[in-house]
Amino acid sequence: MAKTLERDTSIPESPSVDPAEIEKFRRMAADWWSPAGKFAPLHKFNPVRLGFIRDKAVRHFGLDANAKAPFEGLRLLDAGCGGGLVTEPMARLGAHAVGIDAGDANIKAATVHADELEIDVDYRVGTVEGLIAAGEQKFDIVLALEVVEHVQDPARFLADCAALVAPGGLLVMATLNRTAKAFALAIVGAEHVLRWLPPGTHAWKKFVTPEEARAALTGAGMQIDESLGVSFSPVTGKWSLSHDLAVNYMITATKPNASP
Repeated sequence: MAKTLERDTSIPESPSVDPAEIEKFRRMAADWWSPAGKFAPLHKFNPVRLGFIRDKAVRHFGLDANAKAPFEGLRLLDAGCGGGLVTEPMARLGAHAVGIDAGDANIKAATVHADELEIDVDYRVGTVEGLIAAGEQKFDIVLALEVVEHVQDPARFLADCAALVAPGGLLVMATLNRTAKAFALAIVGAEHVLRWLPPGTHAWKKFVTPEEARAALTGAGMQIDESLGVSFSPVTGKWSLSHDLAVNYMITATKPNASP
């Protein structure tokens, strides 16, 4: 069953956490699992990123793509897991999935949903640097999806995520690029015109460029694997992988195996 740890009292002082962002998502937490609620865009976006993560991990670890639980035996961390929209499917794929978020209301929403469906997920209120300080065992897969743009120090956050990847492991991050196109589509379009998201959900100045993300990861000892865009088609109403990194993008990186 899902479980929740006690609130991490260091959260207000944590360098990876912006208290204003936590309060913003606390107010929206009850809507996490509603396909028509405030997180509807993530529900539409989810199949693309879930499929990408699954296929990437299957190739990287040489897993059986036809297995019912191909991730069985893998430890996975979903950093900034929100309501568990990715953590829970990762557990369904067989991973020992740990979802961590600084927002206690987000973790409560994730825990309730997992318990209702009897899915075993290890949910925790806390931060990645808190895991490091506690000597947490390293993870085969670390996910940092749509969270980098909400932390105080993106480079530090990515470095801490990288520190939690086991040798030979995989890191997948996804965020928004700091471009004029991203401002027009992700903020003006998504928040103010189409009303997909509440106004103020994103701050353009906090968006992270692919170059900044890659620099933070390589500086933390990771090897960049690939960078891909995720684009929305207004004709089909669906998201798909693309070569356009101007708005939404994902980066995968691997941790070199330890020297013998």
